[in-house]
Amino acid sequence: MSRQPGDAPPVRRVDKILAMMSLGILVLSIGCFVSVMIAGAVGVEDYSSGVWPQVFIVQMVGPVVSFLLLLALLIMSFIRRGRANRR
Repeated sequence: MSRQPGDAPPVRRVDKILAMMSLGILVLSIGCFVSVMIAGAVGVEDYSSGVWPQVFIVQMVGPVVSFLLLLALLIMSFIRRGRANRR
């Protein structure tokens, strides 16, 4: 019995979790970027104390981690679809 061309394997829970984690980290990173822009407009000059070092780290590392999570999701999806097409 052959499969219909439109049949897709069901979306797994881990795929949803990876997608939401990636989106959440990206939104957090954009929020940190916006907060730095607002702080600069307000007149904050000392970014070396308080919460600012963590904000800068999240702003720089967040998009990279988000991209890696999306890449892992894409690879897992390709593997899952390849195994489903063999059956």
